[in-house]
Amino acid sequence: MDEGQRSVLGDTEMTGERLRAARESVGLSLSTLATRTHFSKSLLGQLETGERRIRAEHVRAYSDALGIGSVLFAEPADGEEAAAEWLQRLAVSDVGGDTLEQLESAVDDLASAYNTTPPGELLVRIRTYLGYVGRLMDSRMTLTQHRRLLVTAGWLSLLASTCHVDLGELSAAAARGHLTWTLADEAGHPEISAWCLETRAWQQLTGGEFEQATKLSRAAQEIAPAGSSAFIQATAQEGRALARLGDSTGTYSALRKVARLVSGLRMPDRPEHHFRYDPAKSDAYVATTLAWLGDPGAESYARHVLADLVGAVTTRPRRIASANLDLGLALVAAGKPDEAADATLTAVTSGRLVPSTYWRVSEVVTGIEGRDAVDAALVRDAFRDIYPARLDGTGRQSRRPYL
Repeated sequence: MDEGQRSVLGDTEMTGERLRAARESVGLSLSTLATRTHFSKSLLGQLETGERRIRAEHVRAYSDALGIGSVLFAEPADGEEAAAEWLQRLAVSDVGGDTLEQLESAVDDLASAYNTTPPGELLVRIRTYLGYVGRLMDSRMTLTQHRRLLVTAGWLSLLASTCHVDLGELSAAAARGHLTWTLADEAGHPEISAWCLETRAWQQLTGGEFEQATKLSRAAQEIAPAGSSAFIQATAQEGRALARLGDSTGTYSALRKVARLVSGLRMPDRPEHHFRYDPAKSDAYVATTLAWLGDPGAESYARHVLADLVGAVTTRPRRIASANLDLGLALVAAGKPDEAADATLTAVTSGRLVPSTYWRVSEVVTGIEGRDAVDAALVRDAFRDIYPARLDGTGRQSRRPYL
């Protein structure tokens, strides 16, 4: 490889292949990257193919646009190696306490915006902060400051992984998950580690791997601090996975355990925060779990959840859409296909569904179809109009799940 194909960032050799891998690992096209930098698409292409020399300003542009600096310049499968490389980047300046506090506050703001912000938009904001945190890792700091920065990076990477799962970008989700796990281990932060496993369990659940989702949920409970939000969420996730497996005994046991955990639990100061368990969330999980189990009580639970959500001061549009899908599935089981179609159509036309939940629409539509083909077609057509097939990170048309 000649000099025109490489650059150096710190002690790390930068090549066109690594730039391309970084871009593709987060699902960006050259055109999109060009809009996020001041460089043209043709120049970026020449950098990635080795036709142009890579300079420091090019690397900084990629870092700012993609996030977390050099760690993304590794193949997603090499998550631990990439994270180790990233964590070794220590140099010469200072990190002030005010900077860390501002970053920690930004994490809370981003996690609180999760329920109301489309995942693709939220990812752009997360990457901006990850890019900043990555550059701060090139600073000299105390051990306490270093751990706080690692924890901040861990939460940001975890939230990014969650957004990738929602978008169906599983390779990017796995890469972020590997990094999150490594950061949490380095920082000695078991709750982030537990959330990492719980997020992976959700991904497996949406992919139909119910036994694996159960195992991951239980593994998350084993390492989560007792009574923590991660522990409660992982317990609820186990109940949902067992419901998909048809294990009614295990499902009801998990639901009772969650009920005990949330009884007397105080409302967090920011209940919309994705990583702080909101006691009101418990009923929504019960509705979903009972609907998946085929329990007749799902209908009343789903109606109760919807009434509370619609009347709440703070709007949670994605949770409302999910509750409508719960109600639709429960109504199918109750032999009310017309009402099921209305509830599902409400969820679809909200525009708040994400790729990781498309399969739930299909499940309800399939149930309606055998009894009311006209209503089933109405929901299916609305879904196809509102959620067109997307392009994946390689420029190919992604599979629009199930419908």
